[in-house]
Formats: sequence, structure tokens, C-alpha cells
Amino acid sequence: MNLPEEGMLLRIFIGESDTYKGKALYEQIVIKARELNLAGATVIRGIMGFGAHSRIHTAKLLALSEDMPVVVEIVDTEEKLNSLLPFLDEIMKDGMVTIEKAKVIRYRHG
Repeated sequence: MNLPEEGMLLRIFIGESDTYKGKALYEQIVIKARELNLAGATVIRGIMGFGAHSRIHTAKLLALSEDMPVVVEIVDTEEKLNSLLPFLDEIMKDGMVTIEKAKVIRYRHG
């Protein structure tokens, strides 16, 4: 699979403890991205952050460290990323989704 030089970056900002049907939300997103044959997905666990409720989440505070920020990043064509959006609408209660242009420098498969 080759991506064009101009792709799109989809970022999904959620909490580590967010779930859907008994599984981690980030895991469900990655599984769906694979089902849709998207180029790939990466889950990144943050060490500190806050969201819509302005509550700080940090690994430094033991009581709050159970729900660290998580970002799922996926780069592909705009059309293919748009195929994931209805699923995100269905499964996300809280969080933020952004899409921006991305210049693809290198992508190798096989």
C-alpha cells in the first residue's frame, strides 16, 4: 500500500479508562481502523494532560494516574479516514477528534 505524499492525520484524544463494550476504547478504535484497511494506527499514552472538565491527569498524582490521556493517531487519505468517523460518533462519549493535513515523507509496506 502506498500513501500519496499529501495525506491526512486523524487524532483522537480520549482517556485511558474509557471503554466500549467492555474493552478499552483505544483498542476498539485500532481494531476498527484495521477492519477498514487504514494504513496504520498508533496509540500514545500521555504523562500529563487535561480535557473538557479541566481536571489534571498526571502520573505524579497517584489518585489520578488511573485515567491517563491517550491519543490515537492514524494517517491515511481523507476519504479512508472519513470512513472511520461514523464509528467514532457511535462509541465516543467524551473526547476530541481532529483532522489535519499531513505530508507523508515515507511509508513502506512489504
